[in-house]
Parts: sequence; C-alpha cells; structure tokens
Amino acid sequence: MSGGRTRLGLRENAAQFALLVVLNGFVGAMVGLERSTLPLLGEQEFGLDSSAAVLSFIVAFGAGKALTNLLAGSLAAQVGRRRLLVLGWLVALPVPLLLGIAPNWSVVVAANLLLGVNQGLAWSMTVVMKIDLVGPQRRGLALGLNEAAGYGGVAVAAAASGWLAVDIAARDVLVAGAAAIALIGLAVSILFVRDTAEHVDLEQRLSRHTTEEEAPSLRSAFAAASWRSAPLRACSQAGLVNNLNDALAWGLVPLYLAAHGANVSEIGLVAGIYPGVWGITQIATGAWSDRIGRKPLIVAGMLIQAVALGVLAAGHGDLSAAIVAAVLLGLGTALVYPTLLAAISDQVSPVARAPVVGVYRFWRDSGYVAGALLAGLAADVLGYEAAIAIVAGLTGFSGIWAAVDLTPRWRIGSWPKPT
Repeated sequence: MSGGRTRLGLRENAAQFALLVVLNGFVGAMVGLERSTLPLLGEQEFGLDSSAAVLSFIVAFGAGKALTNLLAGSLAAQVGRRRLLVLGWLVALPVPLLLGIAPNWSVVVAANLLLGVNQGLAWSMTVVMKIDLVGPQRRGLALGLNEAAGYGGVAVAAAASGWLAVDIAARDVLVAGAAAIALIGLAVSILFVRDTAEHVDLEQRLSRHTTEEEAPSLRSAFAAASWRSAPLRACSQAGLVNNLNDALAWGLVPLYLAAHGANVSEIGLVAGIYPGVWGITQIATGAWSDRIGRKPLIVAGMLIQAVALGVLAAGHGDLSAAIVAAVLLGLGTALVYPTLLAAISDQVSPVARAPVVGVYRFWRDSGYVAGALLAGLAADVLGYEAAIAIVAGLTGFSGIWAAVDLTPRWRIGSWPKPT
C-alpha cells in the first residue's frame, strides 16, 4: 500500500521499523536493570522492613507511566511522535544520577517516577510508530516484534544486573547501566528516527474512514476505551490485570525467593527467565493472532498466567517451582501483550489510534500501581503465598471477563469506531 513516496508495510519500512525495534530494546533495558536488584536494595541498603514500603517504587513508576501514556496518546497528533520519543529519553537522563546519590528511599521513588515518564513516552511512541508504519495487515506480527525487543531488553538487563551484582555493588550496576542506555537511546532518537505522520495520513485515506475525521478528544477516547465499548473495555481490564501480575513479579517475587534462601544470582535467573520467555515467544503469538483472531489468545493467556501464579504460590519459594512458574507466566503474557495492543488498534480508525491506545496503556500501566499496593499490603498482612494466590484468582477472573466481552472472532480489518 502506498501513496507517493510514503508506503505502508513491514517490508516497505524495514529500515525504520528495525531501528525502532532496537530502540525499544533499550527502553526495556532501562526497567530490566531494576528487576533483580532494587527490591533487595530496599531491604538491605535502606533498611525497609515492609513489603509495601519496598514496592512503593513500583507505585511511583506505574503512576508516572500510566498518566504519561494517557497524555502522550492525546498529544502525539499535535506534537509529533518523534518529539515525544526524544522528550522521553531526556526525562531518563536524571534517573541514574538520582539512583547514584540517593541518601534515602524517597529519592529512589522519585527516580522511578521519572523512569515511568520515560517509559510512558518512549515505549508508547515506539509502539504507535510501528503500528503507523506497517498498516493493518501485519499488525500482530509488528507488535510481537516490538514487545519481543522491549521485554528481551528487560530480560537481558535483569539477568545481567543480577549476575554483575554478585561481584559489583548493585547500585553501581544500576547507575552505570542506566546512564549508558539513556545516552544511547537519546542519541539514536535524535539522529536516526523519523516521524510517521505521513503514514497515518496515508492509512486514513486507504481505510473506510473519512479523511476529514479528526482525532477524538481525550474525554471521548477515555470513555470509549474505559466503559462504552465492550471490546475496548475488555482489553483495558485485561491489560491492567496483566501488569498487576508484572508488578508482583518485579517487586514481590525477589523478596519471596530471598526469604526462602535464594541468592541474588538465583533471583536474577528467575527475573530474567520470565521476561525472556515473554519476549521471545511474542514474535510468534503476535503473528498467530493475525491468523486466528485476537480473542482466543487473550483469554488463554490470562488463564495461563493464573495457573503460573498458582504454581508459584504452591511452591513455597522453591527455586525449581519458581522457574516453572516464570516460564508459564512468560508464555501467558506473550499470548496477551501484543495481542491486546493489536486488538485495540483493530477497533479504531488510524487518526483515533494514538489517543485510544494511550487510554488503554493508561489502564494497563495502572496495573503496576494496583499490583504493588495489593501485593505489598497482602504480603505484610497475610504472607507471600496468600498475596500471590489472591493475584492468581484475580487473573483467572480477568480471563473470564475477556471471554464474555470480546466478540467471538475479533480479527484484523473490522475497523469499527468505538461506540
């Protein structure tokens, strides 16, 4: 599909698409650095004795990312995708400095608020720009590649930081890694990334939607993706619960395993396996959803995640059980993550895409806030196993909700506007 020099398609935009894939690997690595080390630092270096207090950094991260997603989606058409991407990397620059000089946990929390803003801008824009480039026909594959790169970066950084922290101070690993990643990401975004506004205009002309249509207001997009449209509502709740699980895996699982005798290297292994499986298998699951529809993968993924958390709780901190749970959790998340984004994009016009995806990502990343609060408080009151079991139950309920609200064969090309 083409319009003058601007063309839609994965092959037609291979160079720019590949650049955005690599860049998203760096976006993910910024978060991955913290996965195996920061919760332990809260206990060991800052003397926190409450799971809820330790997980407060995830609350700040999730709040920053969720609110930024909401605003970025609405601003993308006005400001431009590329400008918001560059701004995201600029916001990341103070993060390693704050982590390095932090005299108390509140400064670490502030650094993670900025990290959330970085992720909300940088990850959101790489996602939307890839959707812009490929057009409707291979959207699932494109998003699978995008999320594979991002969570591949999370996995590599999580495993590497855990391994390096055996011999090097964990805080030094965080500071050096985050500084290098932020600088590289900023330089690549400024020098090589091009905006995709022309691709949006072309797809709008080629679709069944009018070229005079304007992007919806934030209020209208929020209503459509939050409650008015049943399919969009189903995706938003599933995204929220998915990241509620991720908050538990990020913040509570390291404490859970450490309480049962695991060392930082073993914790890093589990922390790396989960996003590693998630990242690699997303390439296949995204493309699979293009062929068989979105609903089967979304429902199955949520239910598999529930089983994974059940295995983790039943294992009582055993490392082998945690590894099995990490693999299952990664597989379940891989079925859901790119598919939800593709499903949201299927249901709206090209000019409405960024605002509606922004609202979806707001709800999805609010799951970090909900997960950190729920898991932390439940662990303090009821213990680790009970906290994990509660989240497993919520995840199973989310899968059932999606089964009810999503249409039977929700496939690409349907193009209805949100109601």
